[in-house]
Amino acid sequence: MRRMVSMGIVFLLAGCASGRMASRSGVPGYSGGDLSCVPYARDRSGLLINGDAWQWWQAADGRYERSRRPQPGSVLVFQRTSRNPQGHVAVVSRVVSAREIRVDHANWGTGRARGQIARDQPVMDVSPRGDWSLVRVWYPPADDFGGSNFPTYGFIHGRMLMASVR
Repeated sequence: MRRMVSMGIVFLLAGCASGRMASRSGVPGYSGGDLSCVPYARDRSGLLINGDAWQWWQAADGRYERSRRPQPGSVLVFQRTSRNPQGHVAVVSRVVSAREIRVDHANWGTGRARGQIARDQPVMDVSPRGDWSLVRVWYPPADDFGGSNFPTYGFIHGRMLMASVR
């Protein structure tokens, strides 16, 4: 019996040494990197936009197609708030349903997760009209959606508008 308890402790400690707990949901957690969301989204999407994340929506006006419909590869632009003063941008990796997408983004976490990359993270539309103007974002440490709602401008798509191509 004592040997079984000792083996159990060894296995538990080995699991802790990996630095990652297995997710109940199967959604991956944070991974390496020391990035802010803007250069990460710019690199992943190919959008040639500068400025803080909240400025991307206006900067895309007249240059890129924008909408309230998610598409793989498009960038979801979060508005700035007192809690999120620079806003946030995340790249849509896939559309799961009319009210759920998955995104890849950087620097959403706090504390030790600050600057980390999170891939294939669920984002849920909680807007009253189903127009993606208000969302909840997956929070890996809780292995669930966070409790906060975040306002968004919408999605910037990678297609440049003809007026921008000269």
